Amino acid sequence: MRIFGIAGWSGSGKTTLLVALLPALISRGISVSTVKHAHHAFDVDTPGKDSYRHRQAGATEVLVGSAQRWALMHEHRGAPEPALEELLSRMTPVDLVLVEGFKRHAHPKLEVHRRSTGKPLIAEEDPHVVAVACDEPLPGLAVPVLDLNDPAGIADFILANCGLPARA
Repeated sequence: MRIFGIAGWSGSGKTTLLVALLPALISRGISVSTVKHAHHAFDVDTPGKDSYRHRQAGATEVLVGSAQRWALMHEHRGAPEPALEELLSRMTPVDLVLVEGFKRHAHPKLEVHRRSTGKPLIAEEDPHVVAVACDEPLPGLAVPVLDLNDPAGIADFILANCGLPARA
């Protein structure tokens, strides 16, 4: 599995770009999964559901399955947050895993940048940023600057960077 990151500060448009990239990549015959780094105590389960009650009663893992999908919830119960590599090892192999967040991890990534956030460019400090997607010109960068509003062009860049040929 190849991994490629979508990084940037909060409010820069990472999720919006990632959601636009998925159909652009899939239409090229690439199987894609995603990993999203959550920033706080998040929960995909809700009080009152049986699975929630299982976790609250002390289960380390709860797997919920149906005809449509399955989801595995794992409680850390005081253990440290897992590294990206550990999370990736739990995934079914695909051609490409897009990683949203994990901006300080050492993998190739595209920075989503908007000057309006007032945040500095990550690309100036992180050698793993291979390009920046922005909604305005950024002259003088050492990496390519891509049009944030061109997900098809960004998809082509990602495939080329990962050495994945389009199949469709």
